[in-house]
Amino acid sequence: MKNLIKISVVLALGTCASGKMEAQRTQTVNGKNVVNPYYSRTNTNALKLPDATWKKVLNANLYSVARKGDTEMAFTGKYNDFDGIGTYYCGSCGNALFKSDAKFSSTCGWPSFFETIRPKSVIYRKDTSYNMERTEVLCGRCEAHLGHVFDDGPKPTKKRFCMNSIALEFEAMAKISK
Repeated sequence: MKNLIKISVVLALGTCASGKMEAQRTQTVNGKNVVNPYYSRTNTNALKLPDATWKKVLNANLYSVARKGDTEMAFTGKYNDFDGIGTYYCGSCGNALFKSDAKFSSTCGWPSFFETIRPKSVIYRKDTSYNMERTEVLCGRCEAHLGHVFDDGPKPTKKRFCMNSIALEFEAMAKISK
């Protein structure tokens, strides 16, 4: 990405159709705070939205990666060396993607995981960009570009899901009080 802009992301609580409290994602888009109405951590129904709609609710950096397939620079993402305990969600739509116990240190410069939270959390697409053949990983709900998967990870899967931090949102596991 040529220009980096200041990213302001706020997770607030709102109610979903079931009446339960749910995180909402607010971002600064074109200088205005915008709530993403498509962000849900409970809804797993597929989202088929036009590009113009995503451009209105995602900040420029997330839009560039998630909708245009760009990649953040290695070793710069907020989750590269992060070791919090919790769940990683799609930054575009809130779909649950990975648990922290599947994260490992791969030294590749991006956060890496050896398995998804559930089989349909992500989908795959052949990527032949940059004269390489890779497997692109997309969000299973909104088809946001997350990164790529490789066959050089640890057991038991031997997979390395190499993800862009900006395409992820992390929620720490709630502390259990006695």
